Amino acid sequence: MTTSADPTSPQAIATAPGCASAELGDQDIYFFNEGTHSRLYDKLGAHCLPEGGVHFALWAPNAQRVSVIGDFNGWGHDRNPMQEIGSSGVWETSIPEAHIGSYYKFHIDSRVNGYQVDKVDPFGFRHAVAPIKESIVCKLDYHWNDQRWMGTRGDRQKLDGPITIYEMHLGSWMRIPEEKNRWLSYREVAPKLADYLTDRGFTHVEFLPIMEHPFYGSWGYQTTGYFAPTSRFGSPQDLMFLIDFLHQRGFGVILDWVPSHFPEDEHGLAFFDGTHLFEHQDPRQGFHPDWKSAIFNYGRHEVRAFLLSSAAFWLEKYHIDGIRVDAVASMLYLDYGRKAGEWIPNIRGGKENLDAVSFLQQLNRDVHADFPDVLTIAEESTSWPKVTGLPSNGGLGFDLKWDMGWMNDTLRYLRNDPIYRKYHHGELTFRSVYQYAEKYLLPLSHDEVVHGKASLLGQMPGDPWQKFANLRLLLVNQYTQPGKKLLFMGDEFGQWTEWNHDASLDWHLLAWPSHRGAQKLVDDLNRLYRNQPALHEGDGESFGFEWLNADDSERSAIVFLRRGRRENDILLIAINYTPVPRENYRVGSPIGGMWREILNSDAKIYWGSGCGNLGAIEASPMPYHKWPKSLTLTLPPLGAVILQPASTEASARIAR
Repeated sequence: MTTSADPTSPQAIATAPGCASAELGDQDIYFFNEGTHSRLYDKLGAHCLPEGGVHFALWAPNAQRVSVIGDFNGWGHDRNPMQEIGSSGVWETSIPEAHIGSYYKFHIDSRVNGYQVDKVDPFGFRHAVAPIKESIVCKLDYHWNDQRWMGTRGDRQKLDGPITIYEMHLGSWMRIPEEKNRWLSYREVAPKLADYLTDRGFTHVEFLPIMEHPFYGSWGYQTTGYFAPTSRFGSPQDLMFLIDFLHQRGFGVILDWVPSHFPEDEHGLAFFDGTHLFEHQDPRQGFHPDWKSAIFNYGRHEVRAFLLSSAAFWLEKYHIDGIRVDAVASMLYLDYGRKAGEWIPNIRGGKENLDAVSFLQQLNRDVHADFPDVLTIAEESTSWPKVTGLPSNGGLGFDLKWDMGWMNDTLRYLRNDPIYRKYHHGELTFRSVYQYAEKYLLPLSHDEVVHGKASLLGQMPGDPWQKFANLRLLLVNQYTQPGKKLLFMGDEFGQWTEWNHDASLDWHLLAWPSHRGAQKLVDDLNRLYRNQPALHEGDGESFGFEWLNADDSERSAIVFLRRGRRENDILLIAINYTPVPRENYRVGSPIGGMWREILNSDAKIYWGSGCGNLGAIEASPMPYHKWPKSLTLTLPPLGAVILQPASTEASARIAR
């Protein structure tokens, strides 16, 4: 971790030698009230003292009385009162009887309307397993063994390198039916997941939110513990073991993080001290109509510091390699999900949430200053400009943005019966108009296989053979378009049913050659993508992509080139979106000589028909379109081929 060179910065104060005390100093309070303290987890919450006992600190500025209640004092409201530090709104006390493993909450008597409530610790490092609503005193001691990974992480996460992400939900990836459908713990999943990622060839795993959440069915997107991993799968150290294990095996770990909204459960952040402390008071600003949850007040400095500290916490304490920020569009627009009259314009009369914009810029500045080798990724579904632009130039500062347009257009196109696809050809090609506007990640995420949408395989038209062939086309399209990759669990082997968070993936399907074929294609695409510079070096640069034929709507075919930085790093991709084989299909060729077919989605090993180009084809001297040479290809039915010049220095084989 890199800290600010300014010795008076909040980061330096929190990490400087001799500053191990959890007690808040004047400068901590100053930076907290200023909204720039991003290490509040070292000061607020529950911290074990060297001499024994525990120091507790809580922000509740509108309380007239606060006490710590727990199993060490019989949950008595009067036994351990806290004292306010001046007029800071921060309350603190030390309790000798408390210790690691103690259960506790904060009892708050508000100055407002006699309101009383028991709250879990907003900065708690561990909470009891739901439905119990209590915090647990916890240390975060752990001996890490991932020094090699951490030392090389920056090189592994460069934006001109391969990044292919396996998105997964821990509670439903794999279960044990013999033990009442029990999910795996953090420690149990570690070797199984590492082996699976190795076999599939992914570079990263992204976990749906694992921060503590009271309702399992929210998949973690209704967070109450912004500094605690869910106890459903084990302790904080157990999660550290999982991350450490994955790092040692060479995999990056990305966490889904939700600073956009939070649930209104009484024990959580909502109406915290008898006032709308973390959220806006006016429901036109503070209540999310789609998700029935509260919206953070990004204009309140202390709330910004709370969220900045949450992001830094996971990066520092858990060695996380990136955060994917959920629902950024809902943060940016004041009218998101609202009708006319249900939202309040900004001070300029517009619909942009200026406080959220400022917060996101500050988040990315802080993260990239303190953790320059991690990734920040925005799930942002609109045309908001410069999501991956520098904050100094008016951008939000993210490293990558989800390309929801590609996902929606491509899925909508493929859902059409092939006979009608020629009328929708623009949905395949429109992305090239904007593909360099941002640094993109191409997602096929969990949102596309729930709520009645069916699985990806189930969304494809035709008989079972055609469904699998269309799924393979979707995957080849994703892996050959410019942009990083994300694939949700189960899609890699063609799950028939849509995702069910209460059940394991249907691993038994791999007994069938059709499903093994889909999985094998993902394996080979991942390795091809990682080993071929042409498929990743030019993701965000104009040299990386070039159309050979974008206009063949009548035959529903597209042909394009991908290029790396070196002249001989070049691939030709041809895709046929109809079930009719296209023989003698002429395309221009930038160079002559032999081209090898290094991947064919219709190969029998993928459960295809085996139609193709017999492994190689030679370019003829006949010019075609603007090109000096040409190739006469066989395009397989509902198939894609990837060709590489035989003269290239790079190996044409997929590394095993």
